[in-house]
Amino acid sequence: MQPNALTHARTARAASKNGRHSGRDHVPVVKFFHPVGIGTWLATELDADGDILFGLAELNDAPELGSFSLEELATLKLPFGMHIERDLFFTGAFPISAYAEAARGTGSITAAIRILSNAARAKRGKGA
Repeated sequence: MQPNALTHARTARAASKNGRHSGRDHVPVVKFFHPVGIGTWLATELDADGDILFGLAELNDAPELGSFSLEELATLKLPFGMHIERDLFFTGAFPISAYAEAARGTGSITAAIRILSNAARAKRGKGA
């Protein structure tokens, strides 16, 4: 993914806004992923420096909460000239703690997203 795609204005504003209320269990506002390998990141907050994100990262089947650099994601050199990509279809629906718990249980952020989305869909179906 090209660096300017990582800093999509709406996403940066939402993550920055969350950063002003640190300590809360925010809903992720953006998902990044490695298109040809292992690596998924859900971000909830962007520090005032405009580079450091906080969220859930999965590398080598070990999902962890922590900080990561937007610049580093943007400058990673991947095979075939590819870049880290932003999932344009991701919409966070749960607090980051729910994604973290599900990801630790499954070993995968992608599986956690699928499980939580299915649970939300089932709940909506019962309420209709």
